[in-house]
Amino acid sequence: MLADNLARIRESIAQAAVAAGRKPEEITLVAVAKGRPARRVRELFQLGVADIGENRVQEMRQKAEELADLPLRWHMVGHLQRNKIKYLLNRDVLLHSLDRLSLAHALQQRLEQAGTHLRCLVQVNLQEDAARQGVTPADLPAFMEEVAQLDRVRVVGLMTMAPPTTDPSTVRPLFRRLRLLAEEVGQRRLPGIAMDHLSMGMSGDFEAAIAEGATMIRIGRALFGEPD
Repeated sequence: MLADNLARIRESIAQAAVAAGRKPEEITLVAVAKGRPARRVRELFQLGVADIGENRVQEMRQKAEELADLPLRWHMVGHLQRNKIKYLLNRDVLLHSLDRLSLAHALQQRLEQAGTHLRCLVQVNLQEDAARQGVTPADLPAFMEEVAQLDRVRVVGLMTMAPPTTDPSTVRPLFRRLRLLAEEVGQRRLPGIAMDHLSMGMSGDFEAAIAEGATMIRIGRALFGEPD
């Protein structure tokens, strides 16, 4: 089943990329393995997928230890609590959910103590919903100005989560807005801030995200099916 699902997703990625005038290899498939055992990740790696996303940092740590023999690239895609930062230190992880200044400053402090750096994507709350995590578009310029002063926190792009929908065309404007925000940030040429990546699009809307410039899509259910 996993091989068949992956084949369908890869075909959909290729079709969406070509339709947008892009190359399929520009898009990284991040397999979100939340709740799936390490053996499924190993099977997926054998099928050619090395980018693995986790929602919980401790689950990522456990699987990374079980799969230490594989050259996997880990992505922390869920909300990160400050008391869990220690689990990211000295690991090659891309944090997709830098969503508040308090977290940025806590990361800076812990990374400085550890003598290392962390690549991050800033999570943007495009719907400006107080119940959702992320930096609002209005607050993004000031947020980036402050994070640019933190030499251990390396911002390499933006991330967003669209609301669930049965019609991906309804969320495509959100993805377009994230791309435009990334262009605005990039034009400011802030030190230590790069807009190399747009992490957007999940199982139900990744084709729309690719059409608007996604470089990373986060796929769980469409790839693994329901959790074991």
